[in-house]
Amino acid sequence: MDRLHAMEVFVAVAEAGRFSRAAQRLRLSPAAVTRTVTALEDRLGARLMTRTTRSLTLTESGLRFLESAKRLLQEFDEAEKVAAGETAVPTGHLTVTASVTFGRSHVAPVLSGYLREHPRVSASLLLLDRVANLVEEGIDVAIRIGELPDSSLVARQVGAVRRLLVASPDYLEACGMPRDPEDLKAHSIIAFTSLLPNREWRFVRDGRSSGVTLAPRLELNDAVAAIAAAESGDGITVALSYMVADAVRQGRLVPVLDGLMPGQVPVHLLYPHSRIVAAKVRSFIDFTAPRLRRTLNALDLAPSGLPAAAGPAG
Repeated sequence: MDRLHAMEVFVAVAEAGRFSRAAQRLRLSPAAVTRTVTALEDRLGARLMTRTTRSLTLTESGLRFLESAKRLLQEFDEAEKVAAGETAVPTGHLTVTASVTFGRSHVAPVLSGYLREHPRVSASLLLLDRVANLVEEGIDVAIRIGELPDSSLVARQVGAVRRLLVASPDYLEACGMPRDPEDLKAHSIIAFTSLLPNREWRFVRDGRSSGVTLAPRLELNDAVAAIAAAESGDGITVALSYMVADAVRQGRLVPVLDGLMPGQVPVHLLYPHSRIVAAKVRSFIDFTAPRLRRTLNALDLAPSGLPAAAGPAG
């Protein structure tokens, strides 16, 4: 138990940022906390923290140990619950993250439904357009759109989406339908910055990928605003299929160069690897996966199912 206690103290100090704050949280004296961390470093043979009179920062070894310590403490907590027979009913606080647009539209309603079925669970939904570190940030489950890098996370794919270029029928009637990626250089481009890295859009032709660098007339860091500008006739924008499925089917937006767009982008549920998966995590994954799969299938815009593009050639 001494090693477990040392890990608990170290994690508390790392999260609090100061020995005195960690001591208050743990109801220990600052001297006891300092001795515990020093003894832990001596046992490991590595410095975990760099201390000054005003600041405390983790070393590279400390960052690696913090991730492992959090995981081990969580597994120990779950092991105690298993031994006590407390895992049959999901309990505790669940933290979920997703991208802003997808999370607002499709994850939030699912999470609300989950909480209605599991009254002993509370939850936080973090809508972030960045990749969060689940272990370091205390996140239980992430919903991510995109290819996954190699990691220790457990992934369950629930579907896929596609990238689409879209514009309003009025814009295409006035400015013409692009027939080649190079034609885009003569058009007003609305850039959603998360989907236009380095101001370049990628295309696939005859199995080969190529890019066209564009000079956007309007740049936005919000997908909803970029799509609204496209619907208003301000130009051509790029979006993921789930964002514009209704607008395309209702004719408010028309796909552009659809046959040249890259393939599908996978959507995964992710959670940290653990020998013992918390009941709240396991039940949320089981609840969410089929619902998101149905949602993504309903929002699918296969190229063959898209309405024919209208407007004169550009």
